[in-house]
Amino acid sequence: MPLPLGFTDSPAELLRVGTGFHLTAEPTNAAPGFSGKKADGAAALAARAPVLAQLQEQLFAESRYGGQKSLLLVLQAMDTAGKGGIVAHVVGSVDPQGVRLTAFKAPTEEEKAHDFLWRIGPAVPGPGIFGVFDRSHYEDVLIHRVHGWADPAELERRYAAINAFETQLAAAGTRVVKVMLNISADEQKRRLLARLEDPTKYWKYSPKDVDERVFWPDYMDAYQKAFERTGTAAAPWHVVPADKKWYARLAVQEILIEALASLNLQWPAGDFDVRHERARLKST
Repeated sequence: MPLPLGFTDSPAELLRVGTGFHLTAEPTNAAPGFSGKKADGAAALAARAPVLAQLQEQLFAESRYGGQKSLLLVLQAMDTAGKGGIVAHVVGSVDPQGVRLTAFKAPTEEEKAHDFLWRIGPAVPGPGIFGVFDRSHYEDVLIHRVHGWADPAELERRYAAINAFETQLAAAGTRVVKVMLNISADEQKRRLLARLEDPTKYWKYSPKDVDERVFWPDYMDAYQKAFERTGTAAAPWHVVPADKKWYARLAVQEILIEALASLNLQWPAGDFDVRHERARLKST
Protein backbone atom coordinates (compact mmCIF):
# COMPACT_ATOMS: atom_id res chain seq x y z
CA MET A 1 0.00 0.00 0.00
CA PRO A 2 1.48 3.40 -1.01
CA LEU A 3 2.35 5.87 1.71
CA PRO A 4 0.30 9.06 2.04
CA LEU A 5 1.68 12.33 0.74
CA GLY A 6 4.33 13.67 3.12
CA PHE A 7 5.54 10.34 4.45
CA THR A 8 9.00 9.22 3.35
CA ASP A 9 8.96 6.00 5.38
CA SER A 10 6.38 3.76 7.00
CA PRO A 11 5.64 4.88 10.58
CA ALA A 12 4.71 1.28 11.41
CA GLU A 13 8.30 0.32 10.63
CA LEU A 14 10.00 3.43 12.02
CA LEU A 15 8.15 3.40 15.33
CA ARG A 16 8.17 -0.33 16.03
CA VAL A 17 10.14 -1.19 19.18
CA GLY A 18 13.09 -3.40 18.31
CA THR A 19 16.36 -4.67 19.72
CA GLY A 20 18.36 -1.97 21.46
CA PHE A 21 15.38 0.34 21.97
CA HIS A 22 15.63 2.75 24.91
CA LEU A 23 12.56 4.83 25.71
CA THR A 24 14.43 7.64 27.45
CA ALA A 25 16.56 8.16 24.33
CA GLU A 26 13.54 8.55 22.06
CA PRO A 27 12.52 12.08 20.99
CA THR A 28 9.01 13.12 21.98
CA ASN A 29 8.76 16.22 19.77
CA ALA A 30 9.76 14.66 16.45
CA ALA A 31 7.77 13.58 13.40
CA PRO A 32 9.64 10.49 12.13
CA GLY A 33 9.13 9.72 8.48
CA PHE A 34 7.00 12.80 7.78
CA SER A 35 8.43 15.69 5.83
CA GLY A 36 5.55 18.15 6.24
CA LYS A 37 4.38 20.56 8.90
CA LYS A 38 1.24 20.69 11.07
CA ALA A 39 -1.05 21.85 8.25
CA ASP A 40 0.29 19.12 5.99
CA GLY A 41 -0.34 16.58 8.72
CA ALA A 42 -3.94 17.72 9.15
CA ALA A 43 -4.49 17.45 5.39
CA ALA A 44 -2.94 13.98 5.29
CA LEU A 45 -5.08 12.83 8.23
CA ALA A 46 -8.24 13.95 6.43
CA ALA A 47 -7.12 12.41 3.14
CA ARG A 48 -6.37 9.03 4.70
CA ALA A 49 -9.53 8.83 6.82
CA PRO A 50 -11.58 7.30 3.96
CA VAL A 51 -8.88 4.64 3.48
CA LEU A 52 -9.10 3.62 7.14
CA ALA A 53 -12.90 3.75 7.00
CA GLN A 54 -13.05 1.46 3.97
CA LEU A 55 -10.72 -1.10 5.53
CA GLN A 56 -12.76 -1.09 8.73
CA GLU A 57 -15.96 -1.54 6.71
CA GLN A 58 -14.41 -4.48 4.86
CA LEU A 59 -13.42 -6.01 8.20
CA PHE A 60 -17.00 -5.69 9.42
CA ALA A 61 -18.49 -6.88 6.12
CA GLU A 62 -16.35 -10.03 6.08
CA SER A 63 -17.67 -10.99 9.51
CA ARG A 64 -21.25 -10.90 8.18
CA TYR A 65 -20.30 -13.80 5.93
CA GLY A 66 -18.34 -15.86 8.42
CA GLY A 67 -15.08 -13.93 8.61
CA GLN A 68 -13.22 -14.29 11.92
CA LYS A 69 -10.74 -11.41 11.68
CA SER A 70 -10.73 -8.49 14.09
CA LEU A 71 -8.45 -5.65 15.21
CA LEU A 72 -7.44 -4.57 18.70
CA LEU A 73 -5.74 -1.23 19.32
CA VAL A 74 -4.11 -1.07 22.76
CA LEU A 75 -3.45 2.55 23.75
CA GLN A 76 -1.10 3.28 26.65
CA ALA A 77 0.37 6.59 27.75
CA MET A 78 1.00 8.97 30.58
CA ASP A 79 -1.93 11.29 31.29
CA THR A 80 -2.58 14.10 28.74
CA ALA A 81 -0.59 12.28 26.03
CA GLY A 82 -3.57 12.27 23.67
CA LYS A 83 -5.35 8.93 23.91
CA GLY A 84 -8.69 10.72 23.72
CA GLY A 85 -7.58 12.57 20.61
CA ILE A 86 -6.66 9.30 18.91
CA VAL A 87 -10.11 7.91 19.71
CA ALA A 88 -11.89 11.05 18.53
CA HIS A 89 -9.88 11.98 15.44
CA VAL A 90 -8.62 8.61 14.20
CA VAL A 91 -11.00 5.91 15.41
CA GLY A 92 -13.82 8.45 15.15
CA SER A 93 -13.47 8.51 11.36
CA VAL A 94 -14.81 4.95 10.95
CA ASP A 95 -18.32 3.49 11.26
CA PRO A 96 -19.12 3.31 15.00
CA GLN A 97 -21.26 0.18 14.61
CA GLY A 98 -18.05 -1.78 14.04
CA VAL A 99 -16.10 -0.24 16.94
CA ARG A 100 -15.92 -1.32 20.57
CA LEU A 101 -14.17 1.08 22.95
CA THR A 102 -13.25 -0.06 26.45
CA ALA A 103 -11.69 2.35 28.93
CA PHE A 104 -10.29 0.31 31.81
CA LYS A 105 -10.43 2.16 35.10
CA ALA A 106 -9.22 1.09 38.53
CA PRO A 107 -10.49 -2.45 39.14
CA THR A 108 -13.58 -3.01 41.26
CA GLU A 109 -13.51 -5.20 44.36
CA GLU A 110 -15.02 -8.04 42.35
CA GLU A 111 -12.34 -7.67 39.66
CA LYS A 112 -9.59 -7.62 42.28
CA ALA A 113 -10.80 -11.00 43.49
CA HIS A 114 -9.83 -12.54 40.15
CA ASP A 115 -6.65 -12.72 38.07
CA PHE A 116 -5.80 -9.43 36.38
CA LEU A 117 -6.79 -10.72 32.92
CA TRP A 118 -10.25 -11.80 34.11
CA ARG A 119 -11.84 -8.47 33.24
CA ILE A 120 -9.95 -8.13 29.97
CA GLY A 121 -11.21 -11.24 28.18
CA PRO A 122 -14.87 -10.14 27.85
CA ALA A 123 -13.76 -6.88 26.20
CA VAL A 124 -11.78 -8.56 23.41
CA PRO A 125 -13.27 -7.66 20.00
CA GLY A 126 -15.33 -10.32 18.29
CA PRO A 127 -15.22 -11.08 14.53
CA GLY A 128 -15.38 -7.95 12.39
CA ILE A 129 -14.91 -5.57 15.31
CA PHE A 130 -12.35 -2.81 15.65
CA GLY A 131 -11.63 -2.89 19.38
CA VAL A 132 -9.89 -0.13 21.31
CA PHE A 133 -8.48 -0.43 24.82
CA ASP A 134 -8.01 3.04 26.35
CA ARG A 135 -5.57 1.78 28.96
CA SER A 136 -5.49 -1.96 29.32
CA HIS A 137 -4.05 -5.05 30.96
CA TYR A 138 -0.71 -3.22 30.90
CA GLU A 139 -1.77 -1.09 33.85
CA ASP A 140 -1.19 -4.22 35.94
CA VAL A 141 2.52 -4.27 35.06
CA LEU A 142 3.05 -0.51 34.92
CA ILE A 143 1.48 1.18 37.92
CA HIS A 144 1.91 -2.01 39.95
CA ARG A 145 5.63 -2.00 39.21
CA VAL A 146 6.01 1.72 39.93
CA HIS A 147 4.25 1.56 43.29
CA GLY A 148 5.46 -1.89 44.32
CA TRP A 149 1.96 -3.37 44.42
CA ALA A 150 3.29 -6.57 42.82
CA ASP A 151 6.61 -8.24 43.60
CA PRO A 152 9.15 -9.12 40.86
CA ALA A 153 8.03 -12.75 40.62
CA GLU A 154 4.39 -11.73 40.16
CA LEU A 155 5.34 -9.15 37.54
CA GLU A 156 7.23 -11.80 35.57
CA ARG A 157 4.19 -14.08 35.78
CA ARG A 158 2.03 -11.29 34.41
CA TYR A 159 4.38 -10.58 31.51
CA ALA A 160 4.22 -14.27 30.57
CA ALA A 161 0.44 -14.30 30.93
CA ILE A 162 0.13 -11.24 28.69
CA ASN A 163 2.30 -12.85 26.00
CA ALA A 164 0.23 -16.02 26.08
CA PHE A 165 -3.00 -14.02 25.99
CA GLU A 166 -1.95 -11.87 23.03
CA THR A 167 -0.50 -14.83 21.13
CA GLN A 168 -3.82 -16.61 21.55
CA LEU A 169 -5.67 -13.55 20.26
CA ALA A 170 -3.46 -13.40 17.18
CA ALA A 171 -3.91 -17.11 16.50
CA ALA A 172 -7.69 -16.64 16.65
CA GLY A 173 -7.60 -13.91 14.00
CA THR A 174 -7.20 -10.70 16.01
CA ARG A 175 -4.56 -8.27 14.78
CA VAL A 176 -3.08 -6.74 17.95
CA VAL A 177 -1.70 -3.19 17.59
CA LYS A 178 0.00 -1.82 20.70
CA VAL A 179 0.79 1.89 20.84
CA MET A 180 2.48 3.92 23.55
CA LEU A 181 2.08 7.69 23.07
CA ASN A 182 5.39 9.13 24.23
CA ILE A 183 4.96 12.58 25.77
CA SER A 184 7.62 14.56 27.63
CA ALA A 185 7.21 15.63 31.26
CA ASP A 186 7.48 19.29 30.20
CA GLU A 187 4.73 18.92 27.60
CA GLN A 188 2.51 17.15 30.12
CA LYS A 189 3.02 20.05 32.54
CA ARG A 190 2.04 22.52 29.83
CA ARG A 191 -1.14 20.60 29.03
CA LEU A 192 -2.11 20.24 32.68
CA LEU A 193 -1.60 23.98 33.24
CA ALA A 194 -3.77 24.69 30.18
CA ARG A 195 -6.58 22.67 31.76
CA LEU A 196 -6.35 24.78 34.92
CA GLU A 197 -6.63 27.94 32.84
CA ASP A 198 -9.85 26.87 31.12
CA PRO A 199 -12.99 26.24 33.24
CA THR A 200 -14.39 24.04 30.48
CA LYS A 201 -11.42 21.71 30.97
CA TYR A 202 -11.54 21.40 34.76
CA TRP A 203 -13.37 18.10 34.42
CA LYS A 204 -10.30 16.67 32.69
CA TYR A 205 -7.96 17.66 35.51
CA SER A 206 -7.09 15.33 38.38
CA PRO A 207 -4.78 16.25 41.28
CA LYS A 208 -3.55 12.65 41.08
CA ASP A 209 -1.84 13.51 37.80
CA VAL A 210 0.48 15.86 39.70
CA ASP A 211 1.13 13.21 42.34
CA GLU A 212 2.16 10.70 39.67
CA ARG A 213 4.60 13.13 38.02
CA VAL A 214 6.97 12.48 40.91
CA PHE A 215 7.31 8.92 39.63
CA TRP A 216 8.03 9.86 36.00
CA PRO A 217 11.44 8.09 35.79
CA ASP A 218 9.89 5.01 37.40
CA TYR A 219 7.11 4.97 34.82
CA MET A 220 9.61 5.27 31.98
CA ASP A 221 11.49 2.31 33.44
CA ALA A 222 8.24 0.34 33.81
CA TYR A 223 7.37 1.00 30.17
CA GLN A 224 10.86 -0.05 29.09
CA LYS A 225 10.47 -3.32 30.98
CA ALA A 226 7.05 -3.90 29.43
CA PHE A 227 8.45 -3.37 25.94
CA GLU A 228 11.30 -5.79 26.60
CA ARG A 229 9.09 -8.48 28.13
CA THR A 230 5.99 -8.23 25.93
CA GLY A 231 7.14 -7.08 22.50
CA THR A 232 6.51 -10.16 20.36
CA ALA A 233 6.14 -10.99 16.68
CA ALA A 234 2.43 -11.54 17.28
CA ALA A 235 1.98 -8.25 19.13
CA PRO A 236 4.84 -5.75 18.72
CA TRP A 237 4.94 -2.35 20.41
CA HIS A 238 4.99 1.00 18.61
CA VAL A 239 6.19 4.10 20.45
CA VAL A 240 4.80 7.28 18.90
CA PRO A 241 6.20 10.75 19.69
CA ALA A 242 3.24 12.62 21.19
CA ASP A 243 4.32 16.18 21.95
CA LYS A 244 2.90 17.08 18.52
CA LYS A 245 -0.70 15.90 18.66
CA TRP A 246 -1.13 16.19 14.91
CA TYR A 247 1.76 13.84 14.23
CA ALA A 248 0.69 11.28 16.83
CA ARG A 249 -2.77 11.08 15.26
CA LEU A 250 -1.38 10.77 11.76
CA ALA A 251 1.15 8.11 12.74
CA VAL A 252 -1.40 5.99 14.61
CA GLN A 253 -3.81 6.28 11.68
CA GLU A 254 -1.14 4.98 9.32
CA ILE A 255 -0.16 2.16 11.68
CA LEU A 256 -3.81 1.09 11.78
CA ILE A 257 -4.14 1.30 7.99
CA GLU A 258 -1.10 -0.92 7.53
CA ALA A 259 -2.37 -3.38 10.15
CA LEU A 260 -5.78 -3.71 8.49
CA ALA A 261 -4.25 -3.91 5.02
CA SER A 262 -2.11 -6.83 6.20
CA LEU A 263 -5.30 -8.82 6.84
CA ASN A 264 -5.97 -9.00 3.07
CA LEU A 265 -9.59 -8.00 3.54
CA GLN A 266 -12.06 -8.59 0.73
CA TRP A 267 -15.59 -7.47 0.00
CA PRO A 268 -17.90 -10.47 0.46
CA ALA A 269 -19.33 -11.77 -2.82
CA GLY A 270 -22.75 -12.30 -1.25
CA ASP A 271 -24.80 -15.48 -1.15
CA PHE A 272 -27.30 -14.64 -3.89
CA ASP A 273 -27.51 -14.43 -7.68
CA VAL A 274 -26.96 -10.77 -8.56
CA ARG A 275 -28.56 -11.00 -12.03
CA HIS A 276 -31.61 -12.77 -10.66
CA GLU A 277 -32.01 -10.24 -7.84
CA ARG A 278 -31.63 -7.32 -10.24
CA ALA A 279 -34.35 -8.71 -12.52
CA ARG A 280 -36.59 -9.50 -9.56
CA LEU A 281 -36.16 -6.01 -8.15
CA LYS A 282 -36.91 -4.32 -11.48
CA SER A 283 -40.17 -6.26 -11.74
CA THR A 284 -41.50 -4.82 -8.47
